[in-house]
Amino acid sequence: MISLNEIGFIIGISLMYASPLIYTALGGVVSENSGVINIGLEGMMTMGAFVGATVGYFTGNPWIAFLAAGIASGLLALVHGIASITFGADQIVSGIAINFLGPGISLFLSRIFFSGATMTKPVPNKISRPLNGIFERNSFLDLVFNQYSTVYLAFVLVVVIWFMLYKTKFGLRIRSVGEHPKAADTLGINVYRIRYLSVILSGVLAGFGGASMSLAVVSSFRPTLISGQGFIALAAMIFGKWKPQGAMIACLLFGAAQGFVIYLGGTTIEISSQILAMVPYILTLLVLVFFVGRSKGPSANGDPYIKN
Repeated sequence: MISLNEIGFIIGISLMYASPLIYTALGGVVSENSGVINIGLEGMMTMGAFVGATVGYFTGNPWIAFLAAGIASGLLALVHGIASITFGADQIVSGIAINFLGPGISLFLSRIFFSGATMTKPVPNKISRPLNGIFERNSFLDLVFNQYSTVYLAFVLVVVIWFMLYKTKFGLRIRSVGEHPKAADTLGINVYRIRYLSVILSGVLAGFGGASMSLAVVSSFRPTLISGQGFIALAAMIFGKWKPQGAMIACLLFGAAQGFVIYLGGTTIEISSQILAMVPYILTLLVLVFFVGRSKGPSANGDPYIKN
């Protein structure tokens, strides 16, 4: 029988691992609501994880590192925007290229900054836990709510992105160029500008997701740190029907799978660690198989806009 503290442990770990996915899935929501498919989230997330760990190591300030990670990934997203928006390149192919560029640039720079090593040195200061010490140590409330600041920020951003998309003029323009770009253009909306801003913002959010891994969940960058998290976030966005709140719920589901895997790994139940490691990815495949066909994204999603 699972005790209350064990349930708290599973919930706490689930929230910690769900937060990087939430950042990245929100980035996908913004980009694809503007009509630009962004499967390069994995590469942008990797870039954010590397820059976050590197800047965090050299500055000692995790928040400066967190912001730097967002900026770096935003610049990488700009490359995707130039290829897919300005030149009308196939957005899937461009996203695949970004998924190669992100890890490639990260490993190249890692060898330069860390004397040939492919992983960074540990950051001296991780992201803080604002509620640390408030609850009794290892109690249910402590295990659930004593989270890194990035976890709480992720949930705040869900509300912010929802408000932006559905309650502001800018959000209406994002959704309009994702549904009917020609109609939006005739009303004086600059389709290219809105799509560029959306893609860059998606990169910034994906960078935050990567940095929350290298500055909170762990304290360094290594080549296998992200290992498919960007694709899981992409699946969460689809499962959530391209909406911030839906993507958040899906990310919590994937985070719960990871939390349960970590819990089982620490019990006496004899299950192969390789099988346990497969669980989140198997869940991702099941979600894609059973829900992708039923989910319908923005009408112009993936279609390059050519102004007449």
